[in-house]
Amino acid sequence: MIATALLAAVFATPSIAPTATAAQPVTTAVVAADQVAGKAHFDWTLLNRIRRANAYAQSRPGFAGIVVRDRKTGAVWRNQHSDTLIWACSTPKLAMVVDLLLRNDAGVISLTAEDRDLMHRMLNSSDDNAAHTLWNRYGGEREFASRFPSYGMTDMRFTDQHPHHWGWILTTADDLDRLVNYVLTELPAQHRDYIVNEMRSVDVNQQWGVWGAGPAARPGNKNGWSDDNDDGSWLMNSVGFVGPDERYTLAIMNNTQVVDNGYAVGMETTTGISRIMFEGYFR
Repeated sequence: MIATALLAAVFATPSIAPTATAAQPVTTAVVAADQVAGKAHFDWTLLNRIRRANAYAQSRPGFAGIVVRDRKTGAVWRNQHSDTLIWACSTPKLAMVVDLLLRNDAGVISLTAEDRDLMHRMLNSSDDNAAHTLWNRYGGEREFASRFPSYGMTDMRFTDQHPHHWGWILTTADDLDRLVNYVLTELPAQHRDYIVNEMRSVDVNQQWGVWGAGPAARPGNKNGWSDDNDDGSWLMNSVGFVGPDERYTLAIMNNTQVVDNGYAVGMETTTGISRIMFEGYFR
């Protein structure tokens, strides 16, 4: 049973930010490379790894927004592109699952066995047909998008150039950081455990990005990829968690600005960022 206060927050209808026409910074301010929240801190070994991962990202084609969070100490690191709007691709499928589970708890909808299979397909292999079916069946933009900001996606927006559905949302690495932490800290335990298990057992087509942390890190991720830029260049996004008790979360949004072979380039970039940060860090 969800507490009344949580339901009120979840089913409130926050306003969607104004439309944007391209992947541009939400603000013009540059976030300091080693910014952390308050007095929270990363250990020096990990902080040095994060710095090296960011240097690697800067050496790659295009640019990447990156956010790393230590859920134990509260430390947060963001790079200068963490607030840059990038097409979300399939990452909103995670927010869709959150919304469907909470609506079902509230008695607003009644999820069927078929619905739950479609949810599994969205998380496991990023099945687009499953997402289309659930988006249309359960209210589309009017229902899903009105509540996505309640789960942390406060930067998200649609544009007038594309249909307003899950596959055409501009969002930021900051949004994805807030979303995955909503999953890990705000959801009822049974839903959190379900999503964590799904993200830890994804199909081979999603075993990149945060997955690069390696098996010792017990990673879980939800990825999104597409050549949806106007010039046909590729976007490769990954959000998830690593470490004991999902201690660290990582959100990466990579605008490769590469058309030919951009999928492989972006996969290498996002996986390399996570590998440099976390591979071999956990024993």
